[in-house]
Amino acid sequence: MPSAGAQAAGFTSAGAARVMAAACRRARLESDGAQLIRFGENALFRLASRPVIVRVARTADYLPSVRNEVKVSRWLAQEGFPAARVVEDLEQPLSVDGFPVTFWHVIREAERKASYGELGAVLRELHSLRRPDSLDLPGYDAFGRSDLRIEKVHGIPDDDRTFLRKRGRELRERLASLRFELPKGPVHGDAHGDNLMVDQKGNAILIDFENFCCDYPEWDLMVTATEYDSMGWASDADYAAFVDAYTWDLRQWSGFSTLRAIQEFKMTTWLMQNVNESADVADEYARRIASLRDDDAPRDWQPG
Repeated sequence: MPSAGAQAAGFTSAGAARVMAAACRRARLESDGAQLIRFGENALFRLASRPVIVRVARTADYLPSVRNEVKVSRWLAQEGFPAARVVEDLEQPLSVDGFPVTFWHVIREAERKASYGELGAVLRELHSLRRPDSLDLPGYDAFGRSDLRIEKVHGIPDDDRTFLRKRGRELRERLASLRFELPKGPVHGDAHGDNLMVDQKGNAILIDFENFCCDYPEWDLMVTATEYDSMGWASDADYAAFVDAYTWDLRQWSGFSTLRAIQEFKMTTWLMQNVNESADVADEYARRIASLRDDDAPRDWQPG
């Protein structure tokens, strides 16, 4: 089996398609005509033969979080919570050449996107759930796979790598001094608008549970607050709807600036892993890393 580093360096859309096809053969599913619908932290393929999404994780390092994701999906199904569902009658997850692979029911989307108000309401409901003792969840990994990406990604200048290592150490020091306000509970761990889908019945459905954990809800509010406060990706009305639905504004908390800086750091290292995929990604990464070097610089970033 290839090393995790070799896997990360060689994770391409074509390679993920080969893994997907092999996983489908093991699961006795037809992969001909499968369509790549997203390539990022995972490669997502929609099968033509059945309403199933096949997800291929980037490296074997992701296996623990993929296993956690499957457990969480099954728990939320028992709770009747509006969330993505794994395919019940298939082994989950499979490992193909070291890549973790999972299978999910397709959510038939409505034409509209989820609103910020819906995101706030879903997060409030999620955070109110009581985690059963039988569901062992990790704490929130504030920096996720940032360190892994910094060390293993190819195609960035050495000076960028040095800067990102230093910034990561500084942010960890700032985080250690924070005192959170909200009580711990179930936390999605990557709560942004693209992880909330609207089905054809108008229901908002939460997806993507590989970062799901038990920790402070502030981590789930960090994403939207940063996208509004730093990047201006949400309008004043959008953010007000989010806050009204959730009934608490993270930006009023003294620790917000630290969480915002952590989110910007993670957004940059997330994009960095695909820096060799296209000129557009490379340009956006260059824009983000340049603004990280100046705390006062505008974050004129593009979603990606």
